[in-house]
Amino acid sequence: MAVSLAGVSKHFERARGAPVVALDDINLTVLRHEFVALIGPSGCGKSTILRLLAGLMPATSGSTAIFGYPMEKPRDDIGIVFQRPTLLPWLSIRNNVLFPIRHKRRMVTPALKQEADRLLEVVGLADFAESRPSELSGGMQQRAAIARALVQNPDILLMDEPFSALDALTRDEMALELLRIWAERPKTVVFVTHSIPEALLLSDRIIVMSARPGRIVRQINVPFARPRSLATMEDPAFNNMANDIRRGVFSAEARA
Repeated sequence: MAVSLAGVSKHFERARGAPVVALDDINLTVLRHEFVALIGPSGCGKSTILRLLAGLMPATSGSTAIFGYPMEKPRDDIGIVFQRPTLLPWLSIRNNVLFPIRHKRRMVTPALKQEADRLLEVVGLADFAESRPSELSGGMQQRAAIARALVQNPDILLMDEPFSALDALTRDEMALELLRIWAERPKTVVFVTHSIPEALLLSDRIIVMSARPGRIVRQINVPFARPRSLATMEDPAFNNMANDIRRGVFSAEARA
């Protein structure tokens, strides 16, 4: 078991009025190298779960554990990919990938530089290592952000709607790219998305959450065999399942 949340609730204090209850009694386990997608209405606490898992904030109640150890602060074995690449514009793509290591005041050894170059090759950016972010398309920048998250070879990868700012074609391309990277370098992935087809294409299991306060209302095992491709999305069973989940998301929002 890689990730565990047991009875987790999260409240945010306000200057006036009662606290905002973002999450209520979340119980979730994720196995090592499992790909789990979180879906649900906006504001249901999906991103809050990622921040708790990343050690960026504490839970109000309950416990969060990574590989059985209480999650108390950020760890090197957790990589994070945000909605936008957030690359530093004055650094080359290679140095952006290496930035997490330099930020922790660790020496960038030749082996780490070699690993950064290998990752850039994995994500198809080997020819752009010396380019600046402004010279790359949005999809290419997000590939660099994925390489940056992987440079320390984390066991767990947290992804917060990483493709939401991309156009539809680039989004599909990046989803397939992520599947390829995940197959080559297995990781435990917790992936937040608003796209039900994207969740079905990528994940082993889908967690459906209610509107705030966020609660888990359904867990769905994805039955489609791997490896998957865009042809998977053309299967009538895929579309039927997506519609069923969509109805469940709307129902969860209505119940809240």
